Amino acid sequence: MTIGVALPAGDVVWHGNAVDQLVGQARQAADAGLTSVWFSQLFQHDAITLAAVAGREVPGITVGTHVVPLYPRHPLTLASHAQTAQAATGGRFVLGVGTGVRDLLEPAYGTPYPPPIRHLRESLTVLRQALNGERPLLEGRTVTARPPLPTAVAGGAGAPLLVAAMGPQALAVTGELADGTLPFLAGPRTLAERIVPVLTAAAAEAARPVPRIVAAVPAVVTDDVDVVRQIAAVHLGAYAAVPSYRQVLAAEGATHPVELALIGDEHTVATGIRRYFDAGATEVVLTQTGLRSPRERERTWHMAGRLASRTSVG
Repeated sequence: MTIGVALPAGDVVWHGNAVDQLVGQARQAADAGLTSVWFSQLFQHDAITLAAVAGREVPGITVGTHVVPLYPRHPLTLASHAQTAQAATGGRFVLGVGTGVRDLLEPAYGTPYPPPIRHLRESLTVLRQALNGERPLLEGRTVTARPPLPTAVAGGAGAPLLVAAMGPQALAVTGELADGTLPFLAGPRTLAERIVPVLTAAAAEAARPVPRIVAAVPAVVTDDVDVVRQIAAVHLGAYAAVPSYRQVLAAEGATHPVELALIGDEHTVATGIRRYFDAGATEVVLTQTGLRSPRERERTWHMAGRLASRTSVG
């Protein structure tokens, strides 16, 4: 099993330098036996830069973004950042992107939010070309790319391109143009019945390799299950208002995101993680692991590291 964690994990009390703290947590993740760390894109920090710095500072661990919204970023800009991170980490960077949440992003940036599927297709087309070392050329409806100078950087080629796609249209575009998906709050049944088959078929039709399925799952190992579940319900509640998450929750038979959170002792959480792999996930990323405390975060990470180690050996 390939298991990683998302950062920030929810337990950081910011003091001093935020980059130093997050790099320190990336190092703790590696020491716990985890194989990857994934940085969320927030308004106060840049996920690609954090991934590049952490990958440079922590040898061996894979670093990625989970996820960078395509709006309002131009794909040429994203490609240059991604290639720089790929070169800085010696080939251990993964670019995770998504369409983003219109109601959150459009008021913040003040420019019209583009039609999401068309913008996804056009942005991935440019990103695919650039990350393959080509000079992109596209005259689209939402994206124009005609750079007059080369767009490749030495050491920057080959960064995997993943998309936070869960709906059928987004999955079809992702299978055709990207390397896999990063579903969040899509439970094992939804993964097995609605995500893996659609994405795999789209990739096969486009003659692309079998796609990566990197399932992001809220998880906390704790002895205080009820208390942590109440905290998780508050932190995850906002996702219930987002249409794409409502759809995958409904497909799983859930009414609230907390129903998909893995909260309990080591055995309970490990069993839940295995269900995602059984459903077709190629990797699992644990999120919200520090909802209540650094101690529970570290306990969760060590459980996941042991699980990944036992599986790889066996």
